[in-house]
Amino acid sequence: MFESIANIFKVTDLRKRVLFTFFIMFVYRLGSHIPTPGINTAVLEQWFAQNSGTLFGYINMFSGGNFSQMTVFALGIMPYITAAIILELMTVVWPYLEKLQKEGELGRRKITQYTRYLTIVLSIFQSLGIAITLQKNTFNGAGFVISPGFGFILMTVLTLTTGSAFVMWLGEQITDRGVGNGMSLIIFAGIVVGLPAAIGDLWTKVQTSYWGALTVPGILLLLALMLAVVAFIVFVERSERRIPVQYAKRVVGRKLMGGQSTHLPIRVNSGGVMPVIFAASILTFPQSMAMLPAVANSKVFGPMFAAMNYGRPLYSLVYIVSIIFFAYFYVSIIFNPVEVADNMRKYGGFVPGIRPGRHTSEFINNILTRITLVGALYLVIVSLVPQFLIAGSQLQHLPGFMGDWFANAPPWFLNGLGVNFYFGGTSLLIVVGVAMDTVQQVEAQLIMRHYEGFTARSSRIRGRRSYWA
Repeated sequence: MFESIANIFKVTDLRKRVLFTFFIMFVYRLGSHIPTPGINTAVLEQWFAQNSGTLFGYINMFSGGNFSQMTVFALGIMPYITAAIILELMTVVWPYLEKLQKEGELGRRKITQYTRYLTIVLSIFQSLGIAITLQKNTFNGAGFVISPGFGFILMTVLTLTTGSAFVMWLGEQITDRGVGNGMSLIIFAGIVVGLPAAIGDLWTKVQTSYWGALTVPGILLLLALMLAVVAFIVFVERSERRIPVQYAKRVVGRKLMGGQSTHLPIRVNSGGVMPVIFAASILTFPQSMAMLPAVANSKVFGPMFAAMNYGRPLYSLVYIVSIIFFAYFYVSIIFNPVEVADNMRKYGGFVPGIRPGRHTSEFINNILTRITLVGALYLVIVSLVPQFLIAGSQLQHLPGFMGDWFANAPPWFLNGLGVNFYFGGTSLLIVVGVAMDTVQQVEAQLIMRHYEGFTARSSRIRGRRSYWA
């Protein structure tokens, strides 16, 4: 392990990429300590401490605590993710975007540019809702805003929108010139920075006997559950379905090529953490709408958005459906069975017992459809763990007589345990998934330059040892 880490700094290009990534992450964390002008951060932090188990606590986790302190990076990367989702969905119904998507690199650049513009629009909308809400509300008799007025609204919109655009730029720089996916690493940093506070929260519960005589056993059970979730995530993330592929022998020049057996690996969770992030980003939109006083006080939309509160049955249902939908949607973007089958046929490859061409693509697509469902259900299970620990099932809020059935259920089942969110399955899924993907990319760079990787599986590939590449 230590030798592999040392090898990173022996490779000039990889060393520059890793150091550049750390520098960008440092800039991101530095900006997380710059508050938005005109906001009473002390009152805002008290409000977030009381509402940590709501969707706002969830958004605050993804922003690395920036939302609770209302720093210049309070919106984080969520507007960019939402914009990317909207444009990806529009490619299905708008022929112009579908044409751009098929034009290759030039088309993808145009779509990326449109994503940036839409990110700015969404940031303006969300920051305007935040500014108006903060100005019109108080907490314990104290206002969130020091000097309310049009100037505060304009300054907040300008600051938060600029911060969101800058975070988007930082993520793109990591993707282009660093190591790993920039957007995922920024979310990763936002979650990891809150882990010390989560550990302190659990220690405070132990000191104050938060759950009485069951406090210590409960904490030990939670830690065991966290380790089990981590092991489960690692196991599923490394699981794959291998389709056997046979290459026929063919003559190329004077050489006899082919005749070898290999396999086509299909990951159980091909979409990684992106379906969960997409689903969470979509659910922030109705909450942003609910922050507007006109919407919250509406007799029609008010109850509708109230039913979408964090932990409510409707919220859970939409969350589950969104994760499954985006699992299939994201896989359809990154994996094309027709293209894979055509490439196999071009190089003389075939799946034993399956005809090349259309039959092979249908065979791969059927396997991909079934295995993606397994991966989506895995994401749903892992994502619902933190929600149940914090907010419970809240089945008492079901409409009509269905809610009365669960009215006398145990409080811990209905309202949760109030456990800190950072030990939930969603955050662990993102942390473990992003960490594994980043390590795999670094490992691929090392092996490509004849160095040993981090894992035992890569140690089979051994090459020269040198201080230059």
